[in-house]
Amino acid sequence: MNLIEIGQTIRKRRKFLSIMQKDLSEITEISLRSLIDIETGKGNPTIKQLNKIIDALGLTLKLTVEKDA
Repeated sequence: MNLIEIGQTIRKRRKFLSIMQKDLSEITEISLRSLIDIETGKGNPTIKQLNKIIDALGLTLKLTVEKDA
């Protein structure tokens, strides 16, 4: 999953739960600008930021580490 897909997933779930970006920003303590950037695929969120967002939205984060060919 790339950054755009991650952002789309976050936005879709947030909207499904009827949570405004401003509210999610306050809940996660992530700036509104950063949250907007993450949702649009322009930001490069840290694992800590992603954990805060997925916890607030009831999502699960799975990481896969692969060796480049």
